[in-house]
Amino acid sequence: MPRFAPLLLAGILSGCQLAPSHEQPPSPTAAQFPSEYQPSQGQAAASEIDWRAFLQDPRLQRHIETALQRNRDLQIAVSRIEEARGQFGIQGADRYPTLAASADASRGRFPAGGAGAGRAGAAGNGATGASGGSAGVNERFSVGLGISAFELDFWGRVRNLTEAARAQYFATIEAQRAFQLSLIADVASTYLAIRGAEARIDLAEATLQSRRDGLRIAQTRFDAGITSALDYNQAQALLTQAKTELASLRLTRAEQINYLTQLVGGPLQEPLPSPQPLDRQIEPLRLDAGLPSELLLVRPDILGAELALRAARANIGVARAAFFPQISLTGSFGYISDELSGLVSRDNRTWSIGPSISLPLFDFGRNRGNLTVAEARENVAVAEYERAIETAFREVADALAGRRYLAEQVEAQQENVATLQRIADLARDRYAEGVVNYLQVLDAERNLFDAEQAFIEVKRAQVQNLVSLYIALGGGTAVPTTSSQRDDTDPALTSGR
Repeated sequence: MPRFAPLLLAGILSGCQLAPSHEQPPSPTAAQFPSEYQPSQGQAAASEIDWRAFLQDPRLQRHIETALQRNRDLQIAVSRIEEARGQFGIQGADRYPTLAASADASRGRFPAGGAGAGRAGAAGNGATGASGGSAGVNERFSVGLGISAFELDFWGRVRNLTEAARAQYFATIEAQRAFQLSLIADVASTYLAIRGAEARIDLAEATLQSRRDGLRIAQTRFDAGITSALDYNQAQALLTQAKTELASLRLTRAEQINYLTQLVGGPLQEPLPSPQPLDRQIEPLRLDAGLPSELLLVRPDILGAELALRAARANIGVARAAFFPQISLTGSFGYISDELSGLVSRDNRTWSIGPSISLPLFDFGRNRGNLTVAEARENVAVAEYERAIETAFREVADALAGRRYLAEQVEAQQENVATLQRIADLARDRYAEGVVNYLQVLDAERNLFDAEQAFIEVKRAQVQNLVSLYIALGGGTAVPTTSSQRDDTDPALTSGR
């Protein structure tokens, strides 16, 4: 006990707050995003743009709206909020005394000759009270109010339990917001993968038809003896390549459609709005990354980690309070009478009050172990908070790098497709003139097809990266007040008190 005497004195002088004060740990990341990614060339903050304004495709909007209504995992997250709210209400009620009203009426008969008969005669209807007397009937009526074992929270134990429950409740709200952002990102990513696969399927089907025409020409030339069987087989190989790629793309599209159906909680009712091409999927405004410190105010995963840290620190106060006496108060006030008509009168008034104190003496290290656990959990919460900041910084930095370098890649790939198209046209012309063999046409056609497929894929990756940047910067939901700004005016808090 002497070891904790300083804690006792400090608690009394500071209003008996034994929990450590909450301070945000220093940010483990750089003060700014890398300048090479051009983070400050945007026009708007992602947190100020609603997802419906950012994602332009009406069909994608329909999928996201449905997912936010029907996704099972999101429904679980919402239920977790209600559970945490209920727990907070339960814990918050312990800060105030529980007042209970009671009323009681009893009527009993005692046999003659017993001690009960004597008592009945003294308090009942005038029956004989001596031993061996006649039987008696006893009546007793009472009404009252009582307080049962209300803890006087001198050391802040109940207050810190309430603060921990409050922080955990808000943390579940942030967890739900984080999952909602993740769901929007997953639906958008899957939808874009489907749109990319459909664009590649259209290209593969057009290429397949072109190569069927080429195979018929090769068959005609071979039958006429103009070309060898080698040229014919090479044309057949081109056709087979297109068939193989088309089947693979159709499988990819089918798998992505199945995953999207799961994300939105089932198939959507037809008809659906017409989709937009890949280059018209999102708002053309460039997003301003701002400073990494701004992520602490808009990213729900960071806000949730900070709230978990608040709860861990409140639990330290709970563990420290266990070393000090626990004082409870029990009281009652009411009326007791043998006659109902005169129950509520001054002469029948009764009251009682009974404080009790419990002081831990020998617990074989239980309280000290609980304090060690609470302090260790605070260290874990600090590390998780810092990890959340580092993850947010990396996600934004990756998306910023993708915004710059994917744009360069799209431009280069577009030039590559144009160059390979000219090469393929030239190879076909030279083959028709008999200058080159069909192997050069085969190589040129194959290279062009691969480049066109890659161009569609890199355009999809560019749009997907911009969506990732939007989500990483905290876009997608309205930004609530920060954890430090919330107070007891929240309806969820007042309803639990």
